[in-house]
Amino acid sequence: MAKTKKGEAIGEWGRTPAARRRLWNLREEAKRAGDVKTWQRASAVLGYIRGKSVISMADFYGTTRGSINRWLQWYEADGAEGLRTMKQPGRAPKLDAAQRQELATLVEAGPQAAGYMTGVWTGPMVGDLIHKRYGVRYHVQHVPWLLHQLGFSVQRPRKQLARADAEKQDTWLRERFPAIKKKRRDAVARSSSRTRPASGSTAPSTEPGHP
Repeated sequence: MAKTKKGEAIGEWGRTPAARRRLWNLREEAKRAGDVKTWQRASAVLGYIRGKSVISMADFYGTTRGSINRWLQWYEADGAEGLRTMKQPGRAPKLDAAQRQELATLVEAGPQAAGYMTGVWTGPMVGDLIHKRYGVRYHVQHVPWLLHQLGFSVQRPRKQLARADAEKQDTWLRERFPAIKKKRRDAVARSSSRTRPASGSTAPSTEPGHP
């Protein structure tokens, strides 16, 4: 499959006459079914292939540039089928039972065993693995669904407050923290005493008179 040229959201494979025909058929099918969303996505992708800008199409379809770019990504990842509002009932799975079992084993072994640098799987990485190994593409939104079917729980990264053991926290607040505060006060007091001006003739005079 040809790579996408720099600055373009859709590769050459998605611009062929056959690919355009599939987009056209999808748009007409969505129009007959009253599926406005799918019709809108297919129309926008066709418009992009014909040279229309993302900004102009966002204004025309009353949506955001982010939405247009997201539709282009869906099309690049999964073709015209990736633009459907819902998965078609009865559609044959892209991976057979044996391939799914092998994929589950690969995922369980970890990304580094599959040749990736990181130690944590992400949806796009799993999609890339499927494409490289089996020659089929899964939409990035369908990868979590596939993993769930294989028995994996998909977890999203989240920030957590660092929580120490409750007893250790209480000890730190009652003993350690006051001791730190006391040391700081003592250090400030010693610093002030060293810089305090001495009494006597060295004190500056503020009384008026002759110099």
